[in-house]
Amino acid sequence: AAGVPLDADAQHVFALSDFARSVALAQPEWFRAAISSGLLERPMTADDLALEAAAALAGIGDMPALQSALRRLRNRFQLRFVWRHLACRAALEETTTNLSVLADTLIHAVLERVHDWAALREGEPAPWEGQRQRMVVLALGKLGARELNLSSDVDLVFAYPEAGSTARGRTHQQFFVRCGQLLIQALDTVTADGFVFRVDMRLRPYGDSGPLAMSFHAMEDYFLTQGRDWERYAFIKARACAGDIAAGTAFLQRLTPFVWRKHLDFAAIQDAHDMRLRIREHKGFHGPITLEGHNMKLGAGGIREIEFFTQT
Repeated sequence: AAGVPLDADAQHVFALSDFARSVALAQPEWFRAAISSGLLERPMTADDLALEAAAALAGIGDMPALQSALRRLRNRFQLRFVWRHLACRAALEETTTNLSVLADTLIHAVLERVHDWAALREGEPAPWEGQRQRMVVLALGKLGARELNLSSDVDLVFAYPEAGSTARGRTHQQFFVRCGQLLIQALDTVTADGFVFRVDMRLRPYGDSGPLAMSFHAMEDYFLTQGRDWERYAFIKARACAGDIAAGTAFLQRLTPFVWRKHLDFAAIQDAHDMRLRIREHKGFHGPITLEGHNMKLGAGGIREIEFFTQT
């Protein structure tokens, strides 16, 4: 219908992926150029992703325009990943790595932009160690392990180096909470173009009842005095994915005594076992195992139990 000839690979991909067809139909000029240039066949690097993201987001000054540009860009990249995967040009590891790099790249690009927007309104945070103080985005779950798939949420935690006040008298927590709210709005809101990533913030200290962003000191104090076993397991995969990467990596090193206990005793193993049983009871997965209605993620022998075994 768009006047683009489809070879065998294209017919194969479109037969298997409604998503691929929808992106090609929504952006026909881009798709025609991608086909003619061989773009869809070529592997990508982190530098390619960063350069394209910078070009697509240049000059954007408001949230609706940012949301639209992000979603169009995300759909283009995901079509390229789907294309190479379904055409058997890419191994699974390439696909999950590229999806994770895409998430890192877009989260970082958005954070840089919303920080500037917040600073115009609230004033810049006080410098930290002689540098501009920026938020750190910690990735957990599949993004933390760089094993994101096409339907994954991104599990994030927001932190910042030091408490204090901005040039206009707002606390650093107020400032970085605002940055976090804008970041989520840019990525998670469903618009006419869809969404970029569903953002899950429930793994942060105190969960939904806790502040959206905390200082390194406050977060470290929480984990060392109130941290729970499931949080140890969650932070095994934690890494700094956006913002001040160096500061975030150093902060995670400070959490090592919490995440990696010096001694693995029977009590720690029992804690993991009890947590597994609580999940099964909470979700109603008890009684005899039957094939009909079995839950592959949370049921007996499912993905979650394998994770608990591995983490223990």
